[in-house]
Amino acid sequence: MRPLALLTLPVVLWASFAAAAPEPPAPAAPGLTAGVAVVDITPPVGYRMAGYFSERLSTGTHDPLMAKAIVLRQGGQAAALVCCDLLGLTPAVTAEARKKAEAATGIPASHILIAATHSHTGPLYYGVLRDDFHARAVAAGGSDPHEQVDYAADLIANIARAVTEANAALRPVTLAVAEAEPSPPLAFNRRFHMKDGSVRFNPGVLNPAIVGPAGPVDPQARMVLVRDAAGGRPLAALANFALHLDTTGGTLYSADYPFYAEQALRASLGREFVLVFGTGTCGDINHIDVKTKDRLKPDEIGARLAAALGQAKERLVARPSLLVRSTVVDVPLQTYTPEQLAAARERLPQIGKSGEFLKDVEACKVLTLEARGRPALPPEVQVFRLGDDAAVVGLPGEVFVELGLAIRRGSPFATTLVIELSGDDPDYIPTKKAFAEGSYETVNSIIAPGGGERLVDAALRLLKELKAAGE
Repeated sequence: MRPLALLTLPVVLWASFAAAAPEPPAPAAPGLTAGVAVVDITPPVGYRMAGYFSERLSTGTHDPLMAKAIVLRQGGQAAALVCCDLLGLTPAVTAEARKKAEAATGIPASHILIAATHSHTGPLYYGVLRDDFHARAVAAGGSDPHEQVDYAADLIANIARAVTEANAALRPVTLAVAEAEPSPPLAFNRRFHMKDGSVRFNPGVLNPAIVGPAGPVDPQARMVLVRDAAGGRPLAALANFALHLDTTGGTLYSADYPFYAEQALRASLGREFVLVFGTGTCGDINHIDVKTKDRLKPDEIGARLAAALGQAKERLVARPSLLVRSTVVDVPLQTYTPEQLAAARERLPQIGKSGEFLKDVEACKVLTLEARGRPALPPEVQVFRLGDDAAVVGLPGEVFVELGLAIRRGSPFATTLVIELSGDDPDYIPTKKAFAEGSYETVNSIIAPGGGERLVDAALRLLKELKAAGE
């Protein structure tokens, strides 16, 4: 843990302003304070890794996995934003972590956003595949050698600790927002119209059967910069960019490209600067440009993202006024037949080995629906008003980019960060259009068509309510 209250090193401001004459620090918003903390959540080496459909064991750590928390307080309002270097989170983990954090800090549980970055080089600690791997290990040897710790219990404690220690590091701050578009582009839609009339995900680079992308991208990176009001020193930033965190691979734990972005920003902002990365709506977005065999590596992506953010022009948040709203949305789930369930159970031991990828995905989906055991998914949508012109939205699942773009277009706030995988990981949240087109993401979705649009409607309603409340 590194509470920001301990910062003592001088830092250089954003690169684009390094040569300019220093300006007096902006006045602090009335009563606005913030604290930041970082807690290590790296599992032991040898723990299973998440992200794919086969068993993969970690062999070491490239960079530690972290839970990073920003706590904001103003008047009687309090909020916490936590981002974890994990593939996903479960409702059981987030509910208990919020409960513990509320007891320790007084921040209402509904005012605490806990999101996963979707790193594919973190632990596999939940889901039907983890449960099957674990059960088979126990059956074979009486215990599971790859789960020597109760990772979920440790994670709950560490998330609550991050919020608690951030709350203890409060100081007067100012907030600024900035938006930037990395160039050349870093993000590409991974679903394509093909010459045979189908839509395929990841059809391969230089594939002559590709007609064109089946959806857009959100090319802009956004951030909320937190500065110490006393001297203007940058303490942390909540960054938001719609690009899948699947650029690393291998068997070393890693936070993926956001780790490199933070390292690059620290070169100009100081080694204690914290980049809290809230992944944008990137369910159908990755880093692969099918027009070339060249592929960007995670360090290159992180460096380019940092360069774009570091050169972006800041805008102070107008009339900072913290306020939080949330709602639970009725999102129906898909259904399955007894025959489909029986087939999925039979297929489970061969998932990842069968060579029939989409059939494996379908089996996992059916078994996940069985495990959920309810007719409807009760996801929560959270919205945080930071000021007259800035807000943050938290959505569950791997959300398609068009849904995030719809929220930003309809938002009454000039800058709206939309963070996916908040609170729950119900796999993909496609659009109705994508469900009609098919392919991997729609097979790997437990929600019924139209569920994503319901989340958008709920987010826009809350954004408008918060905008009206500030007028």
